[in-house]
Amino acid sequence: MAVETDGYAVQGSSLENIDVGMFEYIDDALNLHVTSNGGFKKVPVLWMAAERAFQIKNDVTLRDSSGKLRLPIITINRTSVTKDPTFKGSYQAHNALPSSGPRGYKNRPYHVGRKIKSVKSSEFMENEVNFETQGQNNNGYTTTKKIVYEEVYTPIPVYVSIVYSINIRTEYQQQMNSLIVPFISGTGQINSFVFEKNGYRYEAFIQQDFSQDNNTSNLGEDERYFSTKIDIKVLGYVHGEGVNDPQPKVVTKENIVEVKLVGERIVKNISDDKNYV
Repeated sequence: MAVETDGYAVQGSSLENIDVGMFEYIDDALNLHVTSNGGFKKVPVLWMAAERAFQIKNDVTLRDSSGKLRLPIITINRTSVTKDPTFKGSYQAHNALPSSGPRGYKNRPYHVGRKIKSVKSSEFMENEVNFETQGQNNNGYTTTKKIVYEEVYTPIPVYVSIVYSINIRTEYQQQMNSLIVPFISGTGQINSFVFEKNGYRYEAFIQQDFSQDNNTSNLGEDERYFSTKIDIKVLGYVHGEGVNDPQPKVVTKENIVEVKLVGERIVKNISDDKNYV
């Protein structure tokens, strides 16, 4: 859920956000098609976490009258989540602050953005500049260094290693060749790519082994299929503790623009002075 804070809409990075980003990359960004008996058509992408009953009701074209999946098809499954301290991104410091005290909710160390508070900044400008005698330049504008900013902070990102298994299943070898080539050549000579979701960027690494599990050597009466498994390792990160986080996901603070020291003056009660005339 996005959190709005006076003009900011910030949604924390979560496991669900990474899952959706990976699914949309395979389904929309790659947009894989094959040539079949029905012409040149898009290959459906299926997230394996959903129940079979939901899959059947959500898209009746995925299965035939006997309940078997129509090929070709691509399935995505999240197989593991690992908190590996050696596999991390650029923000590596452990910056967690104690959350005790009445203002403990303000302890969010990760700065994500800021904006100018125009009303408060103009008040400092009016107090600082005398428009009648000074502070006016040739263009009629005045400037001040006392600018009030509203800064937005979130929890520090915690990196996790997530592995997704992409399973491609087809009836024909030609279709399989067409579907695995984008994973091989789409990233060039390297095996990494970047996908985005809700403003967050995640780096993914295609593993080298494209394991195949075909039954073409079996001359029995079973349905013939070609199957290839591609593992993708994602360097993801999460913010906060989700719905179980007692602190707000986003906090706002204002910077300090002026420090004033107030002196104390002792006034003697002259009414008690006997020498007073």
